[in-house]
Amino acid sequence: MRGREPTEYVPEVAGILTADQLIATGQSIAAAQQPDGSIGWPDGHVDAWNHVECAMALSACGLRGPARRAYAWLAATQRPDGSWPVQTADGSVPDMAAESNHAVYPAVGIWHEFLVTGDASFAVRMWPLVRAGINFALGLQAPGGEIIWRRRGDGSADDYALLTGCASMYQGLRCAIALADHLGEGQPDWELAADQLGHAVACHEYAFADKSRFAMDWYYPVLGGPLRGAPGGERLTSGWDTFVVPGLGVRCVSDQPWVTGAETCELAIALDVIGDQAQALDLLEQIQHLRDPGGGYWTGWQFSNQAHFPNEQSSWTSAAVILAADALSGATGGATIFADVSAGAAMAIPASGAACGCGSADPLSGPLQHS
Repeated sequence: MRGREPTEYVPEVAGILTADQLIATGQSIAAAQQPDGSIGWPDGHVDAWNHVECAMALSACGLRGPARRAYAWLAATQRPDGSWPVQTADGSVPDMAAESNHAVYPAVGIWHEFLVTGDASFAVRMWPLVRAGINFALGLQAPGGEIIWRRRGDGSADDYALLTGCASMYQGLRCAIALADHLGEGQPDWELAADQLGHAVACHEYAFADKSRFAMDWYYPVLGGPLRGAPGGERLTSGWDTFVVPGLGVRCVSDQPWVTGAETCELAIALDVIGDQAQALDLLEQIQHLRDPGGGYWTGWQFSNQAHFPNEQSSWTSAAVILAADALSGATGGATIFADVSAGAAMAIPASGAACGCGSADPLSGPLQHS
């Protein structure tokens, strides 16, 4: 599917999701948007990462008004240090801590919005926001390349990094670099930081807190860009039997009988970027059991109890479905936002069985076949 011209502005995936169905899904996200432009969780709290994912999905569906209101909310709520705290349903901020990944992901959304709409003035307006968010996160980068997950409310850095968050921040840095280059604002320090971060994710998993029971820690090094090609395929193969439930989707955590729509769709995108469109399409089709007739998606399915769990429909799940459909259909200018993340020279790590370029053993090994 790479390299072909876009087909329709609104994504559709033949035999799985029509354009009208995906517009309905986008409208379910818009219906959850608050008057101030924020798009929160079912309980009403808002974090910048999930908010941006929803803005991207709105844009992919052609819902430009709601998408732009979402980005206006980002501009209105960014703090002077470049970060966004998590706010509650009433707009208050009980904890002044801020996560590095929340500060970086707006770069992905803003670059995506430019790719979808071609609106150069939007990119110019949002550039200071992107620059401040990236600089906030890089203030938390450790000597090994990993980025500490948050700055506490008292201003001190926390004491560990998260693999999923760092893999996502790698994509965010690459999108920020692309935006900077487009605007003639080259950032060589960001290039170096991205290479160091990607190398840490690809080769030094011991540098991160152990969250290996979560599916995201399994596939995000591929989805975010540090692992591609054969190492990416090996990574996905290594956890396939642990996390994928045939016919239902992807477990959120390895030790619970619970599949979730967002994780399933993100894994579909990860498969797509390494060239396995067949498996990606299969997963997108499987997860349609979570679709509500109104167009929204239930967060997950507890297959032992045969019940939705939690008993909610979530905007970020709908967003993940739309972004997966766009990636697989190539419908919009932002469809390759995950596939086109540049790995950079530092990411040319060897295939399994060889030593990682830094001298440590490559942790990725195993057959290149899914069960």
